[in-house]
Amino acid sequence: MSFFDVLHLIGGLSLFLFGMTFMGQALERRAGNGLKVLLGRLTTNRFAGLATGLGVTAVIQSSSATTVMVVGFVNSGLMTLRQAINVIMGANIGTTVTAWILSLAGIDSKNFFVSLLKPSSFTPILALIGIVLYMMAKNGKRKDTGMILLGFATLMYGMETMSGAVSGLRSVPGFQQLFLAFTHPLLGVLAGAVLTAIIQSSSASVGILQALASTGAVTYGAVVPIIMGQNIGTCVTALISSVGTNKNAKRAALVHLGFNVIGAVVWLTVFCAVKAAFAPVILTQPASLMGIAVSHSVFNILCTMLMLPLSGVLEKLVCRLIPDAKEPEKAKELDERLLGSPALALNQCKQVLDRMAVSAIEALQGSMKCVVKYEEGAAKQIRALEEETDHLEDVLGTYLVKLTSRQLGEEDSVKATEYMKLIGDYERIADHAVNILEAAEETVQKKVALSPRAVEEYNVICAAVSEILALSYRAFSKTDFASARMTEPLEQVIDNLKEELRTCHILRLQKGECSVAAGFIWSDLLTNLERVSDHCSNISGCVLDTVGRNMNMHENLRFIRNSDEEYRQQYNAFQHKYNLLHFIEE
Repeated sequence: MSFFDVLHLIGGLSLFLFGMTFMGQALERRAGNGLKVLLGRLTTNRFAGLATGLGVTAVIQSSSATTVMVVGFVNSGLMTLRQAINVIMGANIGTTVTAWILSLAGIDSKNFFVSLLKPSSFTPILALIGIVLYMMAKNGKRKDTGMILLGFATLMYGMETMSGAVSGLRSVPGFQQLFLAFTHPLLGVLAGAVLTAIIQSSSASVGILQALASTGAVTYGAVVPIIMGQNIGTCVTALISSVGTNKNAKRAALVHLGFNVIGAVVWLTVFCAVKAAFAPVILTQPASLMGIAVSHSVFNILCTMLMLPLSGVLEKLVCRLIPDAKEPEKAKELDERLLGSPALALNQCKQVLDRMAVSAIEALQGSMKCVVKYEEGAAKQIRALEEETDHLEDVLGTYLVKLTSRQLGEEDSVKATEYMKLIGDYERIADHAVNILEAAEETVQKKVALSPRAVEEYNVICAAVSEILALSYRAFSKTDFASARMTEPLEQVIDNLKEELRTCHILRLQKGECSVAAGFIWSDLLTNLERVSDHCSNISGCVLDTVGRNMNMHENLRFIRNSDEEYRQQYNAFQHKYNLLHFIEE
């Protein structure tokens, strides 16, 4: 093997690893919400979890990436440890798909149609289609498809370059002796574990093994222990990702290690026993690319068959190794391990944003009640809820900025922009809740009382604001477009109601039925309630904007007001519902 062969080997390895990473990231983006739906269907049913792990890993071509996502989910409280165990087992089978794809390079036939199945035949076509889609497509999904094809073409070219570079090793006695040494089971396991731990991908290390096998110097006796070691080495990624997580996330990473170590120990023992007792001839035969793919799949399926019935025992084992803390741990709000999977990261953001929305709404509902009946305990709760929304705004804002700095698909980019707007609106609603609470406290401190008529009128606008809060929250949380469209006409009714209540107050002031001090408080209350309705309109507007991928909210709302018959009908219905005389009489 010459100096230039070494350079070709390095170049081929670099292309192979880059292509695999590039393709995996593009596949993950392209899968988008489909990946989120797959993981969202998790149940305690072990076979559903197994199928989910297998499917997700087959899509993104990396059991390490799947396991890191699982660790992130467990750390965030989105997945239980029992669910994680089943998914991790499925991921180990899903990762074998890569070896089957790479084994196509071993096809050798003079038949034209069979030769077309060889990657060297169809890869140039895929590369051409990929570069055309990547450079010319404006649609994010098509561009991602182009990146998938380019990534696949790159890894296949890297594979062929590696195979070509090492082809000369078949006549080197030292190389043959090296792989004869790996027929010793423990050395083979160690070699596979170390190589995979370094490159942090069992799929990539199996691909490298397949490239070396093209020399004809790698026997099945060496392949089987190396594959067992590769499964252990791939656990390094998950173990590293579990640093700084809660105990359940650490347990999930330990499950991954335990599953592969126990599986390797059991089946290595069986392998050694069979080898010693029967000395199968096949173990001395050169391994083919397809044979390596078969060995990889069979080993992982056997490990799963062994460990799946024992998943409960494995769970108890890791819980003993990592016992519970004396005080319960809080689930982390947002896990940066999921930033590499935008659809899943956004799903996590929505759950935290939903919590923020509920806190803001509870704060406002509590403050509106305090105006009529002030309670010290309720006041403390309202301020605590407002502080929580401030905290969640900082957490979500920072996380979304990090997420948007990555390459996102069109749909994910629009969703991230929507969430950035929504966190601002819900934070302001909580601020208005505190403003209303301060107005209520002022009535207590200054011993100012609203007149019975003012209280009745206040209840009218509070009812309207409560309804618009419910409509906008339903629009956001359920992506309910009907509720979103009802928000804008109600917001206009609340605007009119605010002006009408100000006029009513002036009339009471002129008649001496209300004090000037109460008038200032009344004005603050109306202003804050009206601004809350504006933020609710913004929230529903964001939901409507995402449908047409148009984030120009004010233009869309203006169009709805001016040209939508449905809007006018809803406006009239709300106008009748919150008519002062009609409402108070009821």
